[in-house]
Amino acid sequence: MTLNSFKSTSLFLFILMIFQLIACAQNQQPPLKKVRKEITEIKTGAEQTQQYLDLLKEKNIAIVANQTSVLSILQQTENASNKILSKKDTLHLVDYLYHLKGIKIDKVFAPEHGFRGNADAGEVIKDGFDTKTGLPIISLYGKNKKPSAKQLLGIEVMVFDIQDVGARFYTYISTLHYIMEACAENGIAVLILDRPNPNGHYIDGPVLEAPHQSFVGMHKVPVVYGMTIGEYGQMINGEKWLKNGIQCDLTVIPLKNYTHNSAYSLAIKPSPNLPNDKAINLYPSLCLFEGTNVSAGRGTAMQFQIYGSPYLDKRSFSFTPMSNDGAKYPKYNNEICYGENLLKTANLTQLNLAWLLKAYKQNTEKDFFNSFFTNLAGTKKLQDQIESGFSEKEIRKTWQKDLKAFQKIRKKYLLYK
Repeated sequence: MTLNSFKSTSLFLFILMIFQLIACAQNQQPPLKKVRKEITEIKTGAEQTQQYLDLLKEKNIAIVANQTSVLSILQQTENASNKILSKKDTLHLVDYLYHLKGIKIDKVFAPEHGFRGNADAGEVIKDGFDTKTGLPIISLYGKNKKPSAKQLLGIEVMVFDIQDVGARFYTYISTLHYIMEACAENGIAVLILDRPNPNGHYIDGPVLEAPHQSFVGMHKVPVVYGMTIGEYGQMINGEKWLKNGIQCDLTVIPLKNYTHNSAYSLAIKPSPNLPNDKAINLYPSLCLFEGTNVSAGRGTAMQFQIYGSPYLDKRSFSFTPMSNDGAKYPKYNNEICYGENLLKTANLTQLNLAWLLKAYKQNTEKDFFNSFFTNLAGTKKLQDQIESGFSEKEIRKTWQKDLKAFQKIRKKYLLYK
């Protein structure tokens, strides 16, 4: 190789390397910025302590509460180096208020499922004492659904803090009604600490008819009403649904950073048979099976996420209910049931009737419906429509007029978008 050829080759390689470096620089992408999605934390009414503690100081108070009545608070401690450490603690509302100076809790009222929330649906709850604080606990389920004047003697403020799930037949709103009524009759102020509605993103179902009022449906609202329990309390008061049209002295401590479309996952089961978000979302639709010969999964680990009975298609999904926490005597105890597993269904944005209609058509037993169905539906029409062969679309059409009328009423009491 001559000197000139060597120089030419070297120059060529040098130029080639320069082009490669330029190409690499052009192709190189700038590092991606870490995008942090800001999620604004929803704060419950109970956590807005600055909004209500002054209303309770130096007053004799009673509290309507269960296992969901908790709040997160910032606790500060000092370590050995005199450094202040902060951490969030979750406390039960009763425990939190009990230890505050200037606040006197007289007693606790407990709704269906009890103060600690471990009783079966429909199980009679007995009066007793809280093991932590020694406070008397008065049951509001069974014969005593409404506090008596004697039980309210000396009470100045009634605090209501219970997590609802937004279905008409979930009895905590019926307990709220009786609490408000009793307090109105006895001159006691009511303070609702509001909580999100996990089914607050839609409104659907037949509106309850007056002849079918019961503890699982006291007001002329649809099955799914799309309101928080604070908004619902305002509607009870404003529409004068209490006995003789009386109204109570009502204050609602609102939520912070909440809308009706906010996704909200419950950290604590609101009742023993609603173990997770999926069950809560399916509950308004599947609870109608409680008025039929079909099991909604009580006595399994998938309550309100499956349905079935011994009288449906035996080629389908199967399960066997057995006695467990929250269902000591489940429907079809130790019997094989055939039906459907709904764990992988998309979250509902309306009431689902397809499963009910499907089960009715498959049913081989003579009596599909029982008398409880009308109480749950709030109308006799739904059973009649199903038995007459109405389609889901045809049934839904009959709800629309009443739903529009309800939406006008609802709008007056909304606290959130």
